[in-house]
Amino acid sequence: MKEINIGKIIVAKRREKGLTQEDLAAYIGVSKASVSKWETGQSYPDITLLPQLGAYFNISIDDLMGYSPQLTATDIKKLYHRLADDFAAKPVAEVLADCQAIIKKYYSCFPLLLQMAVLFANHHMLAADPEGAKALLENAVNLCQRIRNESDNMTLSRDALAVEGTCYLMLNQPAQVMELFGETVRPFPTDTEMLAQAYQMAGNPDKAKQVLQISIYQHLLMLVSTAPSYLILNASDLNRVETILARTLGVAELYQLDALHPNTMAQVYYAAAQVYAIHQDADTALAYLADYTEVCVSDFFPYTLHGDDYFDQIEPWFADFDLGVGAPRSDEVIKQSMLNGLLANPQFEFFKADRRFLKLIKQLEEHLNTKGVTQ
Repeated sequence: MKEINIGKIIVAKRREKGLTQEDLAAYIGVSKASVSKWETGQSYPDITLLPQLGAYFNISIDDLMGYSPQLTATDIKKLYHRLADDFAAKPVAEVLADCQAIIKKYYSCFPLLLQMAVLFANHHMLAADPEGAKALLENAVNLCQRIRNESDNMTLSRDALAVEGTCYLMLNQPAQVMELFGETVRPFPTDTEMLAQAYQMAGNPDKAKQVLQISIYQHLLMLVSTAPSYLILNASDLNRVETILARTLGVAELYQLDALHPNTMAQVYYAAAQVYAIHQDADTALAYLADYTEVCVSDFFPYTLHGDDYFDQIEPWFADFDLGVGAPRSDEVIKQSMLNGLLANPQFEFFKADRRFLKLIKQLEEHLNTKGVTQ
């Protein structure tokens, strides 16, 4: 990231031109001592001299100051993960102050604002109290609205819409979600299939295969990742629940999703455990919590997106993701949430003294090295 550093820029440009401090001072109409102070950072040129200096060195004022209101994609990725790590290691108030300073400085860098909204959404639960969590989510919503209102990038605006909708759900504001997306489901787009056909017609079958493979992967995850919500929605009908689980787990086994995308499967097993806990069926609930635990401790960390023998052409696609192949939260925060999922859920209260449940807690603590994080 670029910072304001006009002194070093003046030194570099002056030397490029083979000038002395006296030469530059004479041209600008100031003393040699003034130029020396600029270059050593003891003072800055008067604002009225910036256009003259920029013109003399044939650079813009922004370049003269060594400052850019925009960040590169690499800068944003590094910044996001640094802040995510900070959320796991530092006081939340301190990290939020850092976040606000960054947002203020780069308020016109819309790709950054989007990732800051994602950061707030992924870490709001770490706030000291419910009001603090709510404020973080509202902050994320405001950033998304700025992107949608001010940015002319359609992809960014679409992504901001999705993040904003997610925040409204976490804020328990369903009417806002329906207002954002409408109340009916639109037909699925066909652009991926057309793109694959275009690559094939252009004589690039390998690229066509990659496009379709990415599409299959996305559809697969969309199918399975909706199962937890569908299970909870049908919790009162155990026959329906069993059908949902049979189909979902059948697809998951076929595509080996426990290994391919363990985070999605952890959510499926957890939702299934919740449903059976609602019906006071401790045996079945604990069986699914055992599946949940197994996924959490089996090569989950360090968490990265990846393909497998079937999805063998999607790695380059992951590499282009805004935040890279890593998780949007630090491993420590994820580990804590895994354990909290068992300890803090009131639906599991009735079997918390069961030796099978205590064994799962111990297994998580030992494998995740989170013993004592939450008791």
